[in-house]
Amino acid sequence: PALTWDIHIHLPSGGVPKDGPSAGVTIAVALLSLLSGRTARADTAMTGELTLRGLVLPIGGVKEKLLAARQAGVQRVIVPSRNMPDVLADVPLAIRNALTIIPVSRLEQVFAAAFDPPYVMEPPTLLPARL
Repeated sequence: PALTWDIHIHLPSGGVPKDGPSAGVTIAVALLSLLSGRTARADTAMTGELTLRGLVLPIGGVKEKLLAARQAGVQRVIVPSRNMPDVLADVPLAIRNALTIIPVSRLEQVFAAAFDPPYVMEPPTLLPARL
């Protein structure tokens, strides 16, 4: 039945700019979970802005997000690869050692890390054209 759904997600532009974009990869994982019927890993948190082409862009506040993940008991965190210098410079060593930090640069990597067993993207199949 999911193939017949028309899904529309409206993200208002009137919000605070730093509040919304970092939820891009999380929204994508939630949608994949819904459409595939597979549950995302409960021990994994994630953050990252997502482009329409599947690139994961860096976000702000990575230190605070990793501290919050550790405090919440999360074991694994998916973060944009381009935030790794911030992670190494700003996040205390004890927090880095307590978490498995998974750097990603593409949505396919997010999907593989967010599901167990990993969700592997298959090349798209072309549907016949409708007349």
